[in-house]
Amino acid sequence: MCQIIAYIKFLLKSTNEHGVHSPFVYNFITKCLYDKKKYNNYDDLKAYRSQLLNSKESLEITDFGAGSKRMSNSKRRVSKMVKISSSSFKDTQLLFRISQYFKFKNTLELGTSLGVGTQALALGHSKNKITTVEGCHNTFQFSEKNLKALHLSNIICNNSDFRSAISQLHQESFDCIYFDGHHNKEATLAYFNLLISKAHNNSVFIFDDIYWSRDMTQAWETILKDPRVIISIDCFILGFIFFRKEQPKQHFRIRL
Repeated sequence: MCQIIAYIKFLLKSTNEHGVHSPFVYNFITKCLYDKKKYNNYDDLKAYRSQLLNSKESLEITDFGAGSKRMSNSKRRVSKMVKISSSSFKDTQLLFRISQYFKFKNTLELGTSLGVGTQALALGHSKNKITTVEGCHNTFQFSEKNLKALHLSNIICNNSDFRSAISQLHQESFDCIYFDGHHNKEATLAYFNLLISKAHNNSVFIFDDIYWSRDMTQAWETILKDPRVIISIDCFILGFIFFRKEQPKQHFRIRL
């Protein structure tokens, strides 16, 4: 019910590209978020999703984050996980376009899960070196095996809790950091503050499920107030922040 109310409020306050005066944000909306082209790689995204939907495997899951609202059992069928816990097909298409549009050279993903978002980011730009972190060992093994079978050579899979993985990062900065795990306020803010030193002027941080709970929405609202955050775009499911010092601080709510 909370998400329904939040979505209604979002619809009332959100807009499209009209009335957006920032050239950077306008171009991002019209050339990426609203890009209607049918890319050939969408077939690859669909094929992997279909493979997971048809999987007969079950995984014993160790939850390090907020867990699943709809799957309380620790043993979960992969086919159900992809329906409930993974990025939707529409969202993976969007992640693909974002990686392609910005031509990321290095990306950090917190929360590999079944790898559907990882695949999308990798396919978007072949030179995008992706470090993806998954806490659950069984999920990590399953996804690493499947991503290797997809012959995506630009992905490095890491089995670790997020805090430990962050402390061991050798990369000086990342073009993109995708926060897609441990959906609670305290953890999200902690990872944001630990990783903001890895941002450069043109980095983008992507937050998944910013309306997943009141807790997550509070985390998002706190991040927006950070003086280091210059541009923020709320698309309801995903939230984007940018650090472009040459622009005035602005917040946008954009319907997809």
